[in-house]
Amino acid sequence: MKPIIGIMLFSFIFVGGAYFVLTSGTTPEVPITAYSSRDKEKPTVEIKESYYDMGTIKVKDTSVKEFTIKNIGSKPLQLSNVTSSCGCTTGQIIYKGIYSAEFSMHAQSDYVVAIEPQTEAKMRVVYKPYVMPVYGVVERQVFVSTNDPAHEKLEFKIKAFVQ
Repeated sequence: MKPIIGIMLFSFIFVGGAYFVLTSGTTPEVPITAYSSRDKEKPTVEIKESYYDMGTIKVKDTSVKEFTIKNIGSKPLQLSNVTSSCGCTTGQIIYKGIYSAEFSMHAQSDYVVAIEPQTEAKMRVVYKPYVMPVYGVVERQVFVSTNDPAHEKLEFKIKAFVQ
């Protein structure tokens, strides 16, 4: 009888542990609130700068630029689906002191953050040339989706001369 109870207990622990391992790290899907351009109450993106020339950098360097994304609308602005044009470039959202993970073309985002009206977030673009060494003039982009009907996809572009 004791071996049967031991096997049942082991099976229960094994199945419970497997469930925990398989479900940990997953985040529940956050619904994106959709608006139309005809809606009076909606989020509205304001970006003053979306392009930055990092100048001359060495292939072993890491270069960072933070862009400001402001919600000048009356409803929460949702930012989601962060991706980039290359694995050497990542995008990271910073809002209220909380940093998302870094996302790239190889590590796409399921992260969603809601920027309250009249507040702003930062899009941190990190360029690491050593990940994919290319010399000379290099341009890379980070993309993020929004629920602003007039700006459904934002593009942040950086340029560098890599030596």
